[in-house]
Parts: sequence; structure tokens; C-alpha cells
Amino acid sequence: MDVTTSLVIPTNFMGLLDFENGHLKDMHVHDDAGGLWMFHYSVQQNDIIGDVLCVDWIEFVQHKNVKVEDKVIFVMEDEAMGGRMKIEVKRKITLFGQDIWADVK
Repeated sequence: MDVTTSLVIPTNFMGLLDFENGHLKDMHVHDDAGGLWMFHYSVQQNDIIGDVLCVDWIEFVQHKNVKVEDKVIFVMEDEAMGGRMKIEVKRKITLFGQDIWADVK
């Protein structure tokens, strides 16, 4: 995970988005705190991985203080919730000798 430039995801993991190589699009994403974020994204060709989704998310990363070791999860909420995209950030903490993943707010 890159927290300094852009998030790069193989497109086969993001089957719900409309992809056109080279075109810049917007993805509206809700966070756990109820905030709405607009991530610009494009699809680019990578010689090793194939098509990748490049997401401009640096403002989000800085605001949430996302770290390389954190888990970032994109969830498409069900149609009853309007079919909106949600982002969750989890950070591993050790509590009483046990590792747990806590929400980053």
C-alpha cells in the first residue's frame, strides 16, 4: 500500500466500478465517521500485474493518518443503503498480548 502517491489495485479486485483505460473518473466513498470523499481514479496498464486501478487518495491518507501497515477495506454497501462505496481503515494494536484490528477514525 502506498501512502505517498496513489493507491494501486489490480482491477480484478474492483469488479463493481466502470473501467476505461486512461480515462479519469471519480469514486464517491463514505468513511466510518460519515464523511464523503471523492477519489479520482484511472485504469493503467502494468506489465507485471495487468490492468490496475490508480486511486488519488493522498488527502484521505493524510487526514486519517493512514500508515503502510494498516488495512484498507473497500465495501459496497447493499442496495438498501443506496449501493454506496464505503472505506474502512483498520490498525493493528496489541492489547494484553493479543493483536486486534481497531478502526481508525
